[in-house]
Amino acid sequence: MPVYQLIRITMELFQTFALFSLTKQKLTMATTKITINNNGSIKTEGDFEIVDKNGNIYDLGGRTVVSLCRCGHSKNKPFCDGSHKGGFEHEAVAFALPPKKEA
Repeated sequence: MPVYQLIRITMELFQTFALFSLTKQKLTMATTKITINNNGSIKTEGDFEIVDKNGNIYDLGGRTVVSLCRCGHSKNKPFCDGSHKGGFEHEAVAFALPPKKEA
């Protein structure tokens, strides 16, 4: 068999495997839901991890739901401790971002 045919067959097999892997990954990918609460925190639920600026993972103690501070007053940042009550206002209403700028 000529070399160019071997290369073509190898490339086809690689593409098929890559597509299969991608499809399998999408089927098993976990979901995360982020809710912006009115006048309060950001509720994060599902399968996720939270890391600091150095990539160190916060130990969530097995939690699958956490609330993240948005007001800046929490003594337990980045997690919400309820300090926003009575001093932080934002009506959370979803909207569309403008189109992504091309580089």
